[in-house]
Amino acid sequence: MIPKKIEAALNDQLNFELYSAYIYLSMSAHLRSQGMNGFANWMQIQAQEETVHGMGMYSFIIDRGGKVVLKAIAQPKSEWKTVLAAFENVLAHEEIVTSRINNIAALAESEKDFATRNFMQWYIGEQVEEEANANEIINELKMSADSKQALLMLDREKAMRTFVFPIIPGGMKAPGAAAP
Repeated sequence: MIPKKIEAALNDQLNFELYSAYIYLSMSAHLRSQGMNGFANWMQIQAQEETVHGMGMYSFIIDRGGKVVLKAIAQPKSEWKTVLAAFENVLAHEEIVTSRINNIAALAESEKDFATRNFMQWYIGEQVEEEANANEIINELKMSADSKQALLMLDREKAMRTFVFPIIPGGMKAPGAAAP
């Protein structure tokens, strides 16, 4: 049985992951409206990832005998001045997610809920990757400075990103996937 404090924290994070997906969908829509279809694709894939992250928590809560509580999702911002500004927002948001994930892991440890502590380890590693990806794109955008050609090249590169369904230990599995 999942401890009530942990259940509440995971439900809160589940809802925050879905909010994250909303943010990335909003960014995708904005970038598409600006003709930046490759960057829009990157954001849309990111929204899919965030949804899967939330669903991993959803499955874990249920598997541990807890109750999932879905809350209203706040409306995200809908415009950014530049592609760089959007990705700086991505990094700032992912830093918040990292802090929240670390707090859940610390709570699980203090509550001696080692199943949740172990489950959160995957998310901790994922956050390192999320922040590194955002930083890499920010650096690329800064290097491109005011070059429209470089921006177009980066946009085309980001169009190549595809969604790969992650296997979250103890969480949601890809449709049709066997348990690890």
